[in-house]
Amino acid sequence: MSSRRSRSSRQAASSSRITEQQVRELVSKLQTLLPGQPPLNNDNDTASTSRVLREACNYIRSLHKEVDNLSERLSELLQNTDNDTELEAVLRRLLM
Repeated sequence: MSSRRSRSSRQAASSSRITEQQVRELVSKLQTLLPGQPPLNNDNDTASTSRVLREACNYIRSLHKEVDNLSERLSELLQNTDNDTELEAVLRRLLM
């Protein structure tokens, strides 16, 4: 019984593993989402993949900071508004 379980779990693990080609495709797609990034080398070395992943993490961190700053700014603006029409105008400017 135990050998059947381990065999079945090995088969499930091997069928769910991602191939190197799939990794290359995913990294390539990710790289296209990053602003101002040079294209990956054709030899797809580990350094290029590592660079793309590192830049993606940095870009995500910068987006988080930008969202936090905008959230704080919006919160301050909402606290300083006196009436609904002024609030609507502020929100419209921010969202447009």
